[in-house]
Amino acid sequence: MTNTVRMHQGPVDSSKVPRFAGPATFARLPRLDQVGRAHVAVVGVPFDTGVSYRPGARFGPAAVREASRLLRPYHPALDLSPFERVQVADAGDIAVNPFHIEEAIETVEAGADAIDARLVTIGGDHTIALPLLRSAAKKHGPVALVHFDAHLDTWDTYFGAEYTHGTPFRRAAEEGLLDTEALSHVGTRGSLYGKKDLEDDRRIGFGIVTAADVLRRGLDEVIDQLRQRVANRPVYISVDIDVLDPAHAPGTGTPEAGGLTSRELLEILRGLAGCHLIGADVVEVAPAYDHAEITSIAASHVAYDLVSLLAIQEEQPT
Repeated sequence: MTNTVRMHQGPVDSSKVPRFAGPATFARLPRLDQVGRAHVAVVGVPFDTGVSYRPGARFGPAAVREASRLLRPYHPALDLSPFERVQVADAGDIAVNPFHIEEAIETVEAGADAIDARLVTIGGDHTIALPLLRSAAKKHGPVALVHFDAHLDTWDTYFGAEYTHGTPFRRAAEEGLLDTEALSHVGTRGSLYGKKDLEDDRRIGFGIVTAADVLRRGLDEVIDQLRQRVANRPVYISVDIDVLDPAHAPGTGTPEAGGLTSRELLEILRGLAGCHLIGADVVEVAPAYDHAEITSIAASHVAYDLVSLLAIQEEQPT
């Protein structure tokens, strides 16, 4: 009996339709409603009501999709053609109420639940990580977390509000969504409100790899530490684009000097290939503060690498 390999619908052929023409789906991939079902779906959440400083991340999904037009189907660093290995599609945006954070969180959770695929979500601000983790934990139980960010995002409240872009992982830990033996921040730096911030973060269970650690210890050692901490657990990766230095990502809401380069971030992500990745997000792209699409381009490449990591572990359908 001969097995027939199913052909997946990939990006628009750029030799027939110029990259600057046509609808701006992520990487010019088909829409989810065009393919019916996908193994990996890219979905946008245009929401920034949870920000504490500069707004504008609600325009992030559109900007990242536009910047992704130049992505190509073969990933040489991973020796992978992700769009051939699995069906990847653009699931559009989860439309949320911009005036009611609690309702928006519920809408994002329901929207993620409704998509039968592993998700790479483009934000939006980091508030959306909480409902995405709620959805992931329903399927996988408490998950390991690798969190790339300049900030801890484990604060308790802002102005008495429990749900903001600075509190998602505090709430996620309180709700039992996280495997507290396997939590890591990567790229943190900058000033804090006090030493208690670090003490509270440690009590939740996070280990920290600062931006300075990446510089001093090197990528291979950092990757090895992260892989050991995650082990074979289901892991969620959350990338706040402000983990990058403002030279590499000026278009974000709370920039901090001294961050990672885009090369360092991509190499760390690629070093996690083969881990049991179950979902991911890229958040806090605020294009109004961007220059020449620097931030959007970086975020589109991060999302492409996350899609590729998810594709690696999927079995080729027959």
